[in-house]
Amino acid sequence: MLNEYDPFNAYKQTALDARVASANPHEMVRMLLDGLLEEIERTSGYMERQSYEDKGKSVNKCLNIVHGLDSMLDLENGGEVAITLNRLYDYCSRQLVTASVENSVTELTPVIKVITDVRAGWANLN
Repeated sequence: MLNEYDPFNAYKQTALDARVASANPHEMVRMLLDGLLEEIERTSGYMERQSYEDKGKSVNKCLNIVHGLDSMLDLENGGEVAITLNRLYDYCSRQLVTASVENSVTELTPVIKVITDVRAGWANLN
C-alpha cells in the first residue's frame, strides 16, 4: 500500500502556496491561466485513456478555475475588456462541459486557444 503522504507533492504545494501568498492580482491571474492550461492537458490525457472518473474531476477543476477567473472581473468598472473576458470565460465553461459530455479532446482545442490568447494578453501587462 502506498503512503498517502507524498513529500514531493507536499513540497510542490508549499511552493505554490508561497507563490500565491506573494502574488499581486495580475500574477494571480497569470498563475490561474497557467494552471488552467495544465489542467486541460491532464483532462485531455484522461479522455484519451478513457479514465472517466479522473476526467470528471479534472473538468471540474477546470470549471472552478474558469469561474474563479470570471469572479475576479470588475464588470462595473472594467469596461469592454471585462465584458469580453466574461463572455470568453462563459464560452470556455460551456465548451468544457461539451468536451466532457462528448469525451472529446477536439472540443478542448477552442478552450486552449482562448486561454492561450488571454494568457498572452496578460503576459504583455508587465
